[in-house]
Amino acid sequence: MLKNFLSNSVIFMARMDIDTYFMSIAELVKKRSTCIKQHVGAVLVKEGYIISTGYNGAPRGLPHCSEETCLRQTLGSLEKSHLCRGVHAEQNTIIQAAIHGVSTENSTVYSTHFPCMSCTKILINAGVKEIVYGRDYDLDNEIKMSMIRDAGVRVKKLLLTD
Repeated sequence: MLKNFLSNSVIFMARMDIDTYFMSIAELVKKRSTCIKQHVGAVLVKEGYIISTGYNGAPRGLPHCSEETCLRQTLGSLEKSHLCRGVHAEQNTIIQAAIHGVSTENSTVYSTHFPCMSCTKILINAGVKEIVYGRDYDLDNEIKMSMIRDAGVRVKKLLLTD
């Protein structure tokens, strides 16, 4: 009787939308971050497929960030950012695509955090046409926001739930 019940019962689960899918992957990617201050993950998508991923941390082949190597551990998020030895997640997605010879033109970046000014400029030059982000970061930077508007880059905030 249980066998008949199970074979006749169908459980439908709602399929997550594509933005939630890619943002969930960015959240997973950030778990590889080696930054001691903040973990950020990013996924670069083109035509519905992942072309690269990235997380923030020290450049390839260098020791991971630590209390001994971080010059900014007691500073605020935007304070003296030029002292940071880490490469940002969004930068790493562009770098990985370049290493593997994949065009980033007309792509979308899914990032756990809104990109900083440097990443914004890199994403614009890489041809990224949409930024989907999860957490606010430096949104009151009018120069950065103006550049995004002028470049015609779409922006969408996506808060994940669960």
